[in-house]
Amino acid sequence: MHADNLKLGVNIDHIAVLREARKINDPDPLMALGICAQNGADQITIHLREDRRHIHDEDARRIIAASPLPVNLECSIDPEIIRIVTRLRPHRATLVPEKREEVTTEGGLDVIGKYDMILNAIKMLREAQIEVSLFIDPTHEAIEASERLGAEWVELHTGSYANIYAMRYSALPHSHHAIPELHLSRKELDNRLEMAYSDIVDAANAARSAGMKVAAGHGLNYHNVSAIVSIETIEELNIGQSIIARSVFTGLASAVSEMKALCRR
Repeated sequence: MHADNLKLGVNIDHIAVLREARKINDPDPLMALGICAQNGADQITIHLREDRRHIHDEDARRIIAASPLPVNLECSIDPEIIRIVTRLRPHRATLVPEKREEVTTEGGLDVIGKYDMILNAIKMLREAQIEVSLFIDPTHEAIEASERLGAEWVELHTGSYANIYAMRYSALPHSHHAIPELHLSRKELDNRLEMAYSDIVDAANAARSAGMKVAAGHGLNYHNVSAIVSIETIEELNIGQSIIARSVFTGLASAVSEMKALCRR
């Protein structure tokens, strides 16, 4: 793979989160498209959740119609959502697990337990000529099931790695997110971080060997992304919250270009 070929998908959901905080029409996620494209983004990623907590159907329609970049639309495997996605016709649909009570998507798709539903969703998306990715945990079982399902892409869930990294290197133990495991020693956290990273490396290599393209995302930020960038079998990262959070202070153009610089091998 060429040194500069790691692609960056910028998830702009959190622009809509800010809009929904006041239930008005500002900021408009559509305004991010050109800025992202001009500053190194390779893809726009959005998540059309069943509860429409941020991106709405009309947002998705306008973004897909206007984006100068390919649009990766994350969605659940609910048949009604899949029917909406087939009408919207994004470049790619990434199938993700979804629970209404969660703050954000936690964990990968249950590609074994939900196999038949996923297979049906993939069939519907393929008939609409939409590329399909599965958001999965970095395990060999998930890779094998994704291969059987015929996925073109897998996106490896990096949340465990990101969470352990934060526990080891940030003020997380003193925050309101504190959990019992935060009492672990630095040595134990180092061991767990190494294991979580190794799982991602092994899964990425296995997926590539199986003929699938490999993306990664969830919890990646300006501090923890470098190790993931170094995994040669990963060719795309989808990053949102950390970019939009930084843009509050630096502006979106700078936030995107800084992350893109970190994605260069």
